[in-house]
Amino acid sequence: MCPVRIEQGMGDELSHVSEAGDVRMVDVGGKPLSRRRAIARATVLMAPETARRLSKLPKGDALTTAQVAGIMAAKRTSELIPLCHPLPLSHVEVSLAVEGGAVQIRGVVETTAQTGVEMEALTAVSIAALTVYDMAKAIDPGMSVSDVTLVEKTKEPL
Repeated sequence: MCPVRIEQGMGDELSHVSEAGDVRMVDVGGKPLSRRRAIARATVLMAPETARRLSKLPKGDALTTAQVAGIMAAKRTSELIPLCHPLPLSHVEVSLAVEGGAVQIRGVVETTAQTGVEMEALTAVSIAALTVYDMAKAIDPGMSVSDVTLVEKTKEPL
């Protein structure tokens, strides 16, 4: 797969805005199918003691619950973000790793479609992070979600 640039310049056309300034869903019907992949990450910062307790919280295992929540969220992205296309996802992987006083979350999403899966990957890690936050907020109200970032997107012609 060849990486595609993530950064966009200020002069780029906004594809979700018509010339008249109206919002619109982009017509991808004429584009060829491609194998698409996106990787995103997020971090939940917390006290180290909270991080050590994540698998045994009063609400249950936060890491496993967040993993499932992230996968489910990727599948429902088009219902959450108004102008996203519903996509046939072929693979969703959400992994969480405790590192000191943080949970590092990584999401990988793949499809064969006419548009990319960046929003699905970003939604997966965001919802996984919010799930960790929700499950641990009673014991650590000082937590924060940070660094929700698209790490990579690729497109491979079929």
